[in-house]
This record gives sequence, structure tokens and C-alpha cells, in this order.
Amino acid sequence: MDFELKNHFIKQWEKYFPNAELPVLFYYTDEVKEEDLKNSRSESRCLIGNLMRVRHGETFIYTQNSPGCMGGKRYTGFTQKLRKDFEYFLSCGIEGKMQGERYKMSPGLVEEIMKTQPPFIAPGKYLVFKRWDKLTETDEPSASIFFAKPDVLSGLFTLANYDLADLNGVISPMGSGCSSIIQHALKELKSDSPRCILGMFDVSARPYLPADMLTLTVPMSRFVKMVSYMDESFLITESWKTVMRRMAGKVKV
Repeated sequence: MDFELKNHFIKQWEKYFPNAELPVLFYYTDEVKEEDLKNSRSESRCLIGNLMRVRHGETFIYTQNSPGCMGGKRYTGFTQKLRKDFEYFLSCGIEGKMQGERYKMSPGLVEEIMKTQPPFIAPGKYLVFKRWDKLTETDEPSASIFFAKPDVLSGLFTLANYDLADLNGVISPMGSGCSSIIQHALKELKSDSPRCILGMFDVSARPYLPADMLTLTVPMSRFVKMVSYMDESFLITESWKTVMRRMAGKVKV
């Protein structure tokens, strides 16, 4: 991790996004500190549930052997399988056997969708999550995950589109909470023009977040560019200063 970038972003974040929490970063690696591995705790079957502590400064390490649902394993690349009868699980269920989530109209529709979502293999033995200020020089993050409320999302969304002629610098593909922050971010990293991902609309993951919070995941190559534009963008205007005052608690609506 470039410490100059690390410290510069913290200053910029405090300057333009007062009281907003720092992003969570993730990366894959084949080596981790024994102390980090020992202190990493899985307290929730849902991957998203375990990220609450990361937002508060702890390191969380996820592996093929970590407790958790099969969806979390697949969307992080630690398995390429789907649960049995997944097409029914995500749709109408099977009477007397399985209650469906009813996120899609029919099993056939789920099958068609999954053809466009091929599995991938995790590029490392460990998937590490750290808050921005906890990164070390040897960490090489793949993406930044902002857990953000509407005012913060407004600023990040606008900054993500600042230098683009394309109006879709931010996308919001349907999927699980973990797919929105991991799988789609990794897919965008391979693009010549990576986009940010607005996520955490997954109804099953919503209980692990405050009611007024979503995520914006920014591939690291895109993140670096966005930080470089902050001092010349709308963030220096009176319009944003009005929003900032509300974020800082100086204006109540």
C-alpha cells in the first residue's frame, strides 16, 4: 500500500466527508500474519455480518474453511458450486421441501441468469478485509467498500462519474450482498474502464446493516483516479458545502 496515498486520502475524506466512516478494503493473498489469522472471528454465517467489526477497525480473514453459506463461498471464489436446487431456492421453492426466497419469478429464469454469472476461482488462499487506516505497506487492496448513507453516496456517486462521458460510471447489478462487493468488483477490475458498484440491496443481507445504509464498491484503479480529482471537482463548491454542513451535524432538516 502506498502510504502517501493512504494518508492523503484520510485527509481528503475528513475534509470533504465529515463524520463519514472510512471504507473497508479487501484483497486476496496466500500469506497472512499468524496474529491476524488467530484474531479473526466468524461470528455470523453471513459474510456481510462479519464485516461490522471490520468497519470498527478489526481485521477479518475469510477462507474456504470459514463458516458461512454456500453463496458467500461461491461469490468469493472459494467454491464453484451452487446449492442443490438453487434455481428453486432463489424463486418459488419446492412445496414440502424448501421455502423459496422469491427473488426471481421462476426456476427457469434463475437458470438463464446463472448462465451469465460463471463461477471464478479465488486468486488467493485468504480473503482479507481491513479498514483503510489499518492497511500496511505490504497490503495490496483490490477495491474499497464504502458503507455509506445517502449524502455520502451522493458525493461518491457524483465523483465516480466526474471524468466520464458515459453516464453509467456506477452500476447496480442484482445479486447477493457479497457478490455486489466482491465478485462484481473483481469483474470490473479486468475492464479498461472499471465502474463502481452500488450494492447491498439483497434483502437477506439488509438485517446486517443500518436501515439507511448501502454500499459503493470502488475498484482500486478507479479509486486512485477519484481521489486525484477531489480538489477540482464539485466537492469544492457551495452546493457540496451545504451537504457537508448537514453531514457534520451543523444543519438539521
